[in-house]
Amino acid sequence: MFREPSDKQTSMSYQVLARKWRPRLFREMVGQTHVLQALINALDNNRLHHAYLFTGTRGVGKTTIARILAKCLNCEAGVTSEPCGQCASCREIDEGRFVDLIEVDAASRTKVEDTRELLDNVQYLPTRGRFKVYLIDEVHMLSGHSFNALLKTLEEPPAHVKFLLATTDPQKLPVTILSRCLQFALKNMTPEKIVEHLHHVLGEEGVSHEDDALWQLARAADGSMRDALSLTDQAIAFGNGRLLTEQVHSMLGSIDRSRVFQLVEALAAGDGVELLQQTAALAEQGADFQGVLAELLNILQRLAIAQVLPEAADNSQGDRDRLLQLAGRVSAEDVQLFYQTGLHGRRDLPLAPDPRGGFEMALLRMLAFRPGTAHEQPEPLASGKPGGISQAAAEPRTPGPQPASAEVSAVVARVEPAAAAPVSPEPPANSPPRSLPVTPLKPGTPLRPPQEPPAEWLQAPMPDSLPDDVERDDDDLQSAVPDWAMQSIPDLSEAEQVDQQDETSAVATASGIAAEWLDLFPRLGLAGLTQSIAAHCQLISRDAGRWVMHLDPGHSSLYNENHRQRIAAAIAEQIGSSVQLQVEVQAPDQETPALAAARKRRERQAEAERLIEEDPLVQQLISDFSAHLLPDSIRPLETDNLK
Repeated sequence: MFREPSDKQTSMSYQVLARKWRPRLFREMVGQTHVLQALINALDNNRLHHAYLFTGTRGVGKTTIARILAKCLNCEAGVTSEPCGQCASCREIDEGRFVDLIEVDAASRTKVEDTRELLDNVQYLPTRGRFKVYLIDEVHMLSGHSFNALLKTLEEPPAHVKFLLATTDPQKLPVTILSRCLQFALKNMTPEKIVEHLHHVLGEEGVSHEDDALWQLARAADGSMRDALSLTDQAIAFGNGRLLTEQVHSMLGSIDRSRVFQLVEALAAGDGVELLQQTAALAEQGADFQGVLAELLNILQRLAIAQVLPEAADNSQGDRDRLLQLAGRVSAEDVQLFYQTGLHGRRDLPLAPDPRGGFEMALLRMLAFRPGTAHEQPEPLASGKPGGISQAAAEPRTPGPQPASAEVSAVVARVEPAAAAPVSPEPPANSPPRSLPVTPLKPGTPLRPPQEPPAEWLQAPMPDSLPDDVERDDDDLQSAVPDWAMQSIPDLSEAEQVDQQDETSAVATASGIAAEWLDLFPRLGLAGLTQSIAAHCQLISRDAGRWVMHLDPGHSSLYNENHRQRIAAAIAEQIGSSVQLQVEVQAPDQETPALAAARKRRERQAEAERLIEEDPLVQQLISDFSAHLLPDSIRPLETDNLK
């Protein structure tokens, strides 16, 4: 008497997704187009090699492609890139029982005796199929003697034998083996391809799922389609037939990326309370703060790319839209500082008494050192006088006689450092900014108006005669000019004289406006990347509140709308009225603050080298010891005042 199978017995027939959805034809493969195209063309044109080597990480399709190739070679319909899948050979290969497909696990058969036993049967013709196919997986595990035994057969095998080798570590194969095979390197699967395939599989299986859960599985698979399907099987069992994001997070023990994005948003908004709340939520989930910080750095790195090159922002994490939206809410200099601070925080995290406390301190440092916080609330340099400059600093200095060596130091120190050093890093946030009070000016008025001469100058009587050493007769002056020089001076027409005057006036106006910008720039209080952008600009015109600047093309790749708004706001604060700023990418024809700073540094360096060379003590040392100066070792003193 026979008993009907119970539900428990029938459940044993369940086939895991990785095996059920294993491709059986080339067209069912996901990715690896570069490998499939070469194999299909070789099969269609009957240009078959005797040995193929497939390399790549686990689960990318090495053995699957080898089995499909064996099916293409032994299909009863003939050698084709599209096997029928219905004949006995195709079915037996799919079921793993085809007698002429010999699969060998090299990891368990590493001895030379095993290899020799295998090769003893190479000489015999296939039993059922057209070719006898040897599929050797993890071939790099064979011993050196096994490779030597395989070498001769692999070089000149019988016509009815094909070797299909697969390995995850081709560097361990002898070059003599590599040179005898056609090598195909399989690529890792991208998260996009994995998610697309999982959508298809789960749709066919009738499993409800959330997109974020699939992205989590794709990232955890790390480029392996087989691992992705295995993890999906596990997640379906964990979620009782459904794929939910929270359950997948719990199963994988991974980090909730939505909370990491909220951390970045809180950093952009300067919200310390939200930062601590999100940190507490992550701690309740048992998150590894080393991993959370690494995920935060990953988002910041992708955010920086999205700001500079939005079209290059990838969707490998399934969050491209959110990334682009966040890129417009946080400045580029903030992103760079957050990333650098996070790197230091990740290095110091193992030294912290508590991982959570170390993570919180890294976040708080990001807030404390944000660009812009150093000049949001400026403090005066000195209290007392409205000018903010002490009377001692305003009075001229009259240094007394000093020794030769002291004179060198004094003069080197007297060389003023560049007033505008745009390329220098911003000061720490806890140091008060240096700013000078400026009287607001009306638009259209010069920034440095001409000063009236002192009254005693106007009232001083003109001398009746010049001194004897200056006095010279007009005839003597005229005779001092050669005749040929007088004859060579052409007479200019009135129109030409007017044109020259206009051109001279235009040049003087452009130079004057550029000089005004050099004078205004140090007082703007800019910092970070915005300061660097402004330092490479030249003021072209300013008329009725409309300012036009030319930005050096070499620095235009980092420029964005946020920089223009900050520069305009700083200018408006200085001149006391609103400014409409237009920035054009064009090479400046006048000196920019950056060029002026570089020129002053060169001048100070040259002056310091000259003073050192002329110092009597230095000259004495050179003379006595046959020494010579190293110009690169000379640096001017970076001090504003002599102490």
